[in-house]
Amino acid sequence: MDRIKLGRTDVEVSRLCFGSLTMTPFQAGLTVKEGAYLIEYAYDKGINFIDTAEIYENYEYIRAALKGIKREDYNIATKTYAYTKEMAKNSLELALKELNTDYIDIFLLHEQESIHTVRGHFEAIEYFLKAKEQGKIRSIGLSTHRIEGALAAREVKEIEIIHPIINKYGIGIQDGTVEEMLKVIEEIHQMGKGIYAMKPLGGGHLIREVEDAFNFVKSISAIHSIAIGMQSRDEIDANINLLEKGCMPEDLKDKLVNKKRKLIVADYCLGCGNCVRRCKQHGIELINGVATPNEKCVLCGYCAKVCPEFCIKVI
Repeated sequence: MDRIKLGRTDVEVSRLCFGSLTMTPFQAGLTVKEGAYLIEYAYDKGINFIDTAEIYENYEYIRAALKGIKREDYNIATKTYAYTKEMAKNSLELALKELNTDYIDIFLLHEQESIHTVRGHFEAIEYFLKAKEQGKIRSIGLSTHRIEGALAAREVKEIEIIHPIINKYGIGIQDGTVEEMLKVIEEIHQMGKGIYAMKPLGGGHLIREVEDAFNFVKSISAIHSIAIGMQSRDEIDANINLLEKGCMPEDLKDKLVNKKRKLIVADYCLGCGNCVRRCKQHGIELINGVATPNEKCVLCGYCAKVCPEFCIKVI
């Protein structure tokens, strides 16, 4: 698999990034042994880049996989909500300890909303800059679901890498359109910053048009790598085919498209009711102030497009 440097950093990654949230108890619930095997399998297929976060609670999976991987040839991106020096120190020490590694390749501020949030987290950035000088971090960045968050990465020179949400319909972009996000991504690319995309399939909602959805993101020249969740060998093989050939073998496509899936609502649902009003199938309702799918849900994914917190996903 082709590799590329993330902007002007010296972090060289595969064009496909292993999104590791989907294997955790929050979603597929794989065992550590099963998850580690998939990470190693993907590495043997050429994927040398994994995306995780402190909140995913899956460092143990990656640590187990690293026993069979050349650490110097592997790139780990993790994320933290830390905004003070002490919180940043704790997040870094936790990652280093639980991953059993001497350094983290990419440390991101998680879910940044705007320049104001980044400024509010600057004490953490300053700590990470010192850790970078000490060789404990190779690069610093942010992840965002918002155009304003992407604009913050454009404005803050210390941010070297951005992990933005982008897909053909703009599912999950909280403050604008896909066209607006693409414009900012291109500007950031021109500045020499690294960009790896998230949610090319809109949190699972675009699985029935998987080839078109993936190829849309792959065609964006400003994006260096694409992070996508993988929880089986079939998904790894299918995604590699998408990256390298633009399509899937029909047998894999049938397996994945017809895989039994379900709608989940994260526990941070605000109970705003947007999804209920949007659903023409009456497949989701508010129960005790939380959006809850019912037997009428057809997994169309339209409700996710109006969720202000992107807390609705298909798995």
